[in-house]
Amino acid sequence: MPCIPPTKSRKQALDYDKILYRQRHKIENMFAKLKDWRRIATRYDRCAHTFFSAICIAATVAFYLKE
Repeated sequence: MPCIPPTKSRKQALDYDKILYRQRHKIENMFAKLKDWRRIATRYDRCAHTFFSAICIAATVAFYLKE
């Protein structure tokens, strides 16, 4: 069963998993918030562990602020 709902202009409606779509939407929104941080979007860090640390800090701040 797909997790993306069909468009409204579709003549025959398709079923989709609403719970899975809601969870996917939350994850996509989190990635969008992380990409607001220029350092993460352009990946300035050379080392993987430094990049992962920047992601953790950004995710923590985004979660704390709940923008």
